[in-house]
Amino acid sequence: MSESGSLVVIIDDDPDIREALSGLLETVGLRSAVFASPGEFLASKRPDSACCIVLDVRLPGLSGFEFQQQLMQENFPVPIIFITGYGDVPMSVRAMKAGAVEFLTKPIRDQEFLEAVQAALRRDNLRLEAAREVAELRARHSSLTAREQQVMALLVAGRVSKQIAGELAVSEVTIRLHRLQVMRKMQVGSLADLIRIADKIKGP
Repeated sequence: MSESGSLVVIIDDDPDIREALSGLLETVGLRSAVFASPGEFLASKRPDSACCIVLDVRLPGLSGFEFQQQLMQENFPVPIIFITGYGDVPMSVRAMKAGAVEFLTKPIRDQEFLEAVQAALRRDNLRLEAAREVAELRARHSSLTAREQQVMALLVAGRVSKQIAGELAVSEVTIRLHRLQVMRKMQVGSLADLIRIADKIKGP
């Protein structure tokens, strides 16, 4: 999987750290954007490509952990790599439980850092692919007529054509025609596939 076009966001109040990590990423062809604080990043335009955040735990103002929680609340679940000069086991456990990809202590080893970044970008690529798939499936569902959406909902709930016809007060032949249209528009070949799609577009 290519990470071209991906962006690595570096948030650290130490300009030397920002410059060193940005330069290291450049040697392997990765773009980066640097910020001195979470507030600077929050005031900027969010990346629309695969992205990960390299984040210092101890920052003035909003801490790394508080920033991580804020991103989750804003539904921007971008992978985070925490870095710190004061790492300890409880802190790293807390970071990983909250969804961090890696927890690195300074001085950071180049290879370890680059491997963590590649893993984080792969994870975000997968997240974006899944989001695109759901958007496509929802677009197909929106193309159904109101009656076809009713029929689909009843199909995935386990009703057979005869039961659906009774509930909607139409003929069984009509329901079979609606069912064919639903399967065609949703681009599925079986009821099992339709159920899987319904589960994906249902959302959290």
